[in-house]
Amino acid sequence: MKKLLLLSSVLLFGAMNAQTTFGLKAGYANSKLSGEGSEDMDLEGVALSNKTKSGFFVGAFVEHKFNDKVALQGEIQYANLGGQMEGKVDVTEEGQNVKFTLVDKLNFNQIVVPVSVKYFATPQFAVYAGPSVSFNAGYKSDIKIKNANFPTQSVSEEINYLEANQDETMKEYLKSTSFNIFFGAEYQFYKSFSVDARYSVGLTNYEKEETEGSSTKMNYFQIGLGYRFK
Repeated sequence: MKKLLLLSSVLLFGAMNAQTTFGLKAGYANSKLSGEGSEDMDLEGVALSNKTKSGFFVGAFVEHKFNDKVALQGEIQYANLGGQMEGKVDVTEEGQNVKFTLVDKLNFNQIVVPVSVKYFATPQFAVYAGPSVSFNAGYKSDIKIKNANFPTQSVSEEINYLEANQDETMKEYLKSTSFNIFFGAEYQFYKSFSVDARYSVGLTNYEKEETEGSSTKMNYFQIGLGYRFK
């Protein structure tokens, strides 16, 4: 990990020459938690199923070209990743029907440091792959009730309690550092602008206390717009 960070620092702040370009990028991220025992979850008696979560990323990058075909790129990003659980409730008790959808967003706010080798098939189009390391910048729950047949304000205190309790649980039981591998492609379409898309595969089990039959990893997709300073 130290070698990866050192390499990224050198790329981001190192040698200034005609073959090195700096830039900014931002875009959309779609992530999902996966692993043994993570497909289903129970929250206060509500059965939840695993879904993808929409998020975003912003960051900076530096690209150093060795020749017309091969380059090394380092980045640093702030990314809103994580997962989402969702469940529907439709019960009748003492003649009264209660119906709602519970959405539980698990926000994994992270500082992501990717390093990749790029191959330029053409001067405008490149494919790339490499490893990345991520650092926790805050685990945060966002629980909402939708499509309810009762005033949701009546359960706002209970929702706040569940969020706070879940935040403490994630902080206590989830790791602060994780590793991924990723691959993607980039296309420079107009002057200094480019668009790129990548898919990252989680290698780290986020659970601090690993138990048999239980693991939590995260995979995510990103698509973004970049701008190079020339």
